[in-house]
Amino acid sequence: MPRRVAVVGAGILGMACARFLQRDGHAVTVIDPREPGDGASFGNAGVIANCDVAPLSMPGVLRRVPGMLLDPSGPLVLRWRYLPKIAPWLLAFLEASRRSEEIAAALAPLLAGARPAYDALLREAGAADLIRDTGWLKLFSTERALRQMDEQCRLMRRHGIRFEALDAPGIRRLEPGLAPIFTRALFFPDCAQVVNPKRLVAALAGAFAADGGEIARERATGFDLGGGRRAVVTEASRHPADAVVLAAGAWSRPLAALLGARVPLDTERGYHAMFPSAEPGLARPALWWDEAINLVPMEHGLRLTSGVEFAGLEAPPDYRRIDRLARRARAMLPSLAPEPQSRWLGFRPSLPDSLPVLGPSAHHEGVYFAFGHQHLGLTLGAISGRIVADLVAGRDPGIALAPYRAERWNGG
Repeated sequence: MPRRVAVVGAGILGMACARFLQRDGHAVTVIDPREPGDGASFGNAGVIANCDVAPLSMPGVLRRVPGMLLDPSGPLVLRWRYLPKIAPWLLAFLEASRRSEEIAAALAPLLAGARPAYDALLREAGAADLIRDTGWLKLFSTERALRQMDEQCRLMRRHGIRFEALDAPGIRRLEPGLAPIFTRALFFPDCAQVVNPKRLVAALAGAFAADGGEIARERATGFDLGGGRRAVVTEASRHPADAVVLAAGAWSRPLAALLGARVPLDTERGYHAMFPSAEPGLARPALWWDEAINLVPMEHGLRLTSGVEFAGLEAPPDYRRIDRLARRARAMLPSLAPEPQSRWLGFRPSLPDSLPVLGPSAHHEGVYFAFGHQHLGLTLGAISGRIVADLVAGRDPGIALAPYRAERWNGG
């Protein structure tokens, strides 16, 4: 039966939820103070990384953390004033490294459904051209770096992830514009690329609005769940609903707490630099593993993404590291312009175990969660939206949701 549904969040998760719910005939309102796709969805790497079954916290990660923190161009930056706040998250992250097999098994079914879920959404939005089946190339300039992937490769093989090992001539056949510094690579043919993540979210929002959906540019501040009624309360108004979906990305933690879900959500700040298109350029996303430099060809230029900064939501941007990497990236792609055209900072909503919070609230009937997808937000956006719509409709989503429950953090 059609219902009124309020979705908090207009990033890729929120808009995918809204669109799948709308396909089921529900009257949907999306609530967010920003334009659709203006958060983390705007500036991500654009890779549908359905190969990334290995969690971020793998066995042995503790040994590598000090070196990463001491390297000014390394993949991990911690602003020391933020250490007291992030310390519990980091401890839980290290603890999760003991459960890599279990976490990979939980990620695998979500990743397997990632691309089919997008196909359905983008056909209807007239935006199927935004995803290209390019594959993803991970490059290694040292044997030592390749060996660090051994455990991840084992997990990927166990879960049926296809990849091909390439030598230097094989790399050159795929990407002749790369500098001849790479001796080994892994190529993931089933990964895909979104050539403009912002335009993807805008396309979903446009189709949603054209079919009668409402987008309220308001900031959610709480919920009214008393007396059998439900509503999202904002700074400006109140939105009654039969069902509520929380998909507010990095801003989900305080709202989830109001719904009885106390989760250790924090922010992995991510930077990018945009360059003009190069010639010769790249035909697909290419990650220089040793240097944590990911170069992605997009319809509006070449995007460089890299690493993680822990500093919360309020600290101002610090572009020094991305600027150093931008200079270093010319050693990877010699045709790259000397300076980027623009730089950007976004906020990945991340949980220590690399799994999202996805599924129904344990405390409030008719409330659903879809947040905390960390580096896989774009990858898992559509499949998560489909799962939420299944739950609202009372359908079996076909995936066991217990690993993603919010209560996993307090023994529930």
